[in-house]
Amino acid sequence: MEPSEVLDRDGGVRRWLARGHVIPAHPLALSSERTLDERRQRALTRYYLAAGAGGLAVGVHTTQFAIRDSSVGLFRPVLELAAEEIARAGRPVVAIGGVCGPIGQAVAEAAILEELGYHAGLVSLGGVAGNEAALLDHCRAVADVIPLVGFYLQPAVGGRILSHAFWRRFLEIPAVVAIKVAPFNRYQTLDVVRAVALSGRDDVSLYTGNDDSIVTDLATSFEVDGKSLRFVGGLLGHWAVDTRAAVALLDRCRPGHVDASLASAAVAVTDCNSAYFDAPHGFRGCIAGLHEVLRRQGLLDGIWCLDEREGLSPGQSGEIDRVRRAWPELCDDAFVVAHRDAWLSG
Repeated sequence: MEPSEVLDRDGGVRRWLARGHVIPAHPLALSSERTLDERRQRALTRYYLAAGAGGLAVGVHTTQFAIRDSSVGLFRPVLELAAEEIARAGRPVVAIGGVCGPIGQAVAEAAILEELGYHAGLVSLGGVAGNEAALLDHCRAVADVIPLVGFYLQPAVGGRILSHAFWRRFLEIPAVVAIKVAPFNRYQTLDVVRAVALSGRDDVSLYTGNDDSIVTDLATSFEVDGKSLRFVGGLLGHWAVDTRAAVALLDRCRPGHVDASLASAAVAVTDCNSAYFDAPHGFRGCIAGLHEVLRRQGLLDGIWCLDEREGLSPGQSGEIDRVRRAWPELCDDAFVVAHRDAWLSG
């Protein structure tokens, strides 16, 4: 059974995204030889599904862009493994695949996603050359193949500044189903929110990727021109760890559930993110930091990345120790220990 047989693309994906979900950005499980560890790759997917994730994003930054390199050749295999596990979930799970590179590469990647039954492509524009008009042409070409999730990525990790006008034009593309907003900047975040509000569209969902303000985004009602908009969920590398706790947190942020205690939760989540994503060193250890949490839980065998130069920054392990002691309610350790062996052997 393909993921597309669980959620049809004729409105079903839009309605599912509009309900608001935790969507982890899926890491890459490697052996000490830096080859794919299929058993642990599947175990990670099973963990996210058991934790209550409403979708998965695969082939994105957290999965490591180098899976596309011809010498690595893991783009399709990793996408296939996730699609197989999603198909076995027995419930709706939106499958989102990363799409990047120049237009030829992006369209080819979108075609692979379509072939494998993915529901949408998360379009990365950081490495795409040209002005905003060229970027819009790029997005339209991908939209001819698969529904789009827009992606506003912060410049510090390869993104670029995009104007409010760009997002207004982007929202004229009928195939847009959601936007991941991750500029780590309140002004630029509001540019996207305003664009959605003024577009007249009520079928495009806002998902936060702002790791420095996850709870703030989710708990806030944005009032624009007489309309009230909310970030309904998150598509986050941060949620690749402690996913069950993230599901509980998202429920606390839903309309009718928001209370004053979320202000403290917002601080705690940002503190954890600083450690996992290595904010003090410009996010250099962001992937390795997530791997380290999963390694401690026994889901990964090590923190190896495809690039041997990637690893924990000085002091990052100690920071991870600190935040996990300080905020145990945000950790999934007991849940993982209870089910890890089944996920690894299933």
